[in-house]
Amino acid sequence: MSELAFLTIAEASRLIAERKLSPVELTEAYLDRITTLDSQLDSFVTLTAERARAEAKQAETAIAANGPRSRLHGIPYCLKDIFDTAGIRTTAMSKLLADNVPTRDSACQEKLAAAGGILLGKNATWEFAHGGPSWDILFPPARNPWDRTCSPAGSSSGSAAAVAAGFAPATLGSDTGGSIRGPAAACGIAGLKPTYGLVSRRGVLPNCFSHDHAGPLAWTAEDAAILLQAIAGHDAEDPASADVPIPDYSAALTGDVKGLVIGVPARWLEDEMPLSAPTRAAFEAALDVFRGLGASVRPVALPPLQQFDDCKKTIAVVELFTIHGKDLRTRPELFGASLRYRIVAGGLVRAEEYLLAMRLRTDLARSLQSVLSTVDLLMLPTSEPAGKLAPVPPASLFTRPSLTTPFNVGGNPALSICSGFNDAKLPFSLQIVGRLFDDATVLRAGDAYEKATPWRDRRPVL
Repeated sequence: MSELAFLTIAEASRLIAERKLSPVELTEAYLDRITTLDSQLDSFVTLTAERARAEAKQAETAIAANGPRSRLHGIPYCLKDIFDTAGIRTTAMSKLLADNVPTRDSACQEKLAAAGGILLGKNATWEFAHGGPSWDILFPPARNPWDRTCSPAGSSSGSAAAVAAGFAPATLGSDTGGSIRGPAAACGIAGLKPTYGLVSRRGVLPNCFSHDHAGPLAWTAEDAAILLQAIAGHDAEDPASADVPIPDYSAALTGDVKGLVIGVPARWLEDEMPLSAPTRAAFEAALDVFRGLGASVRPVALPPLQQFDDCKKTIAVVELFTIHGKDLRTRPELFGASLRYRIVAGGLVRAEEYLLAMRLRTDLARSLQSVLSTVDLLMLPTSEPAGKLAPVPPASLFTRPSLTTPFNVGGNPALSICSGFNDAKLPFSLQIVGRLFDDATVLRAGDAYEKATPWRDRRPVL
């Protein structure tokens, strides 16, 4: 059963199509592993076991009659608990939504269901995908399967932990400043923040309207491509949704990166946010892999990292206050302390400052796109390896810059993949950033790297 639980989407899909694996058997393998081991991680807040069993039987019958209708037909998945699921509670880990049961699915859930996926349940998040990790909210925070004393990062914490632990091959998270890529990095999996507007956010509880993205987390970049294929596309009900052609993301995974030009924001990594020696060594080794595959690497000059960070956080706290201000005034006790602090901050920003930040965002985004017109990709670490799971001062939101935030400001596709392990056996990460709507090249590079390195052969032990 454990062997089945560690199949990738691509592997399981192929076996199902060849009638060598039953969706029922695969689903039971995941349910068995979750019920046996998730008490160590708290990655799920709601398990939909009976629904999953029923969907698995339906998939098995349909596939036996007509073959799979997509590569996700018969594949189990889970969702961050901010994606609306009709008839299944969606709590955002907040006491405010303890009894919230949506009547309509999110756009992403509709698409995964239409593809024939099997919903296993809902994953832990930081409260409203923002404040955390917290111990004064509806459920305890998720833990990192590589070391249960360590953080899986946030806010898509339970989603990344579940995939790394072999509780599901696929999940969706959200990313406003790094909330897909940070957990993917901490848990050693693949996490893609797609281009802004590529994936509908209808039915996803908002954090910051202008920076929110929905996207896939999976064990490999190839699996992320399969998931993106299912959820990408225009949605008239999401005002930010882009009406653009959707390519075949899996077909783009040719393994060929020869001739690609990779830009490295050297000033960020050397002066503004210097890397630790082990992380620097892992990053340089990853770049060497790409050189060996025929790509070239050169430094690029981007605006200061702090400008991106200040711009995003000014905008984000204002929009957070817009979303939660009423509840903050009338029911403040139902928020966790960390999120409450951060919402209050948004009420202290003047309209002038918000507008100046929005104008700065335009300038920064243009600068980023200009640099990406001279190179094919940007590469940098996603973050340092995971730290200990402990309360974080709420003010750290405003004092700690991040290597993920700039690409929410620009809206560019950004993928985090595993690039090795440190002496404590915690994952290193590599962040691959592309041009707007060139998610295919980002995934191609991530897939090529994964297939040229041994890191996908190692799993955490529970």
